[in-house]
Amino acid sequence: MSNNTSDLNLALSKAIVDQAPDAIIFADPAGIIKIWNSGAERIFGHAAADVIGGPLDIIIPERMLAAHNKGFDHAVATGEMKYVNKVLTTRSMHKDGSQIYIDMSFGMVRDEAGTILGALAVARDITERFASDKAQRVHVAELEKALAEKSGTGTAAA
Repeated sequence: MSNNTSDLNLALSKAIVDQAPDAIIFADPAGIIKIWNSGAERIFGHAAADVIGGPLDIIIPERMLAAHNKGFDHAVATGEMKYVNKVLTTRSMHKDGSQIYIDMSFGMVRDEAGTILGALAVARDITERFASDKAQRVHVAELEKALAEKSGTGTAAA
């Protein structure tokens, strides 16, 4: 492959990651953020310049931090991930302190020799959908309760 083609492919790959609408985050084996794209900026509210070089803790709710760190350390040490090839719906934190819901997928990034370079996460904000689904479940439960009460009243009167 010529240098021009290689440079073009590298520039294209960088543009795709930078401009993806979903969050793309890469952390090295120590859990230090190395890539934070514009999707991550939009979803989590943190500018790349403010988080690159810092820990992933910035988007992980405190009560979930110990479990996250245990899973991350295990994945980096063994190359095995609990949620590989799966989408995990979870809570996260926006810069403004609000809780958000995200769908995340994870992967390990390896070099040509198979050495783990770090972990990749792709996230999509589903906060609105999550709230809508929850409201719909509450409404269905209310309708079922009303129907049961009406059926119970009708049976008792008969």
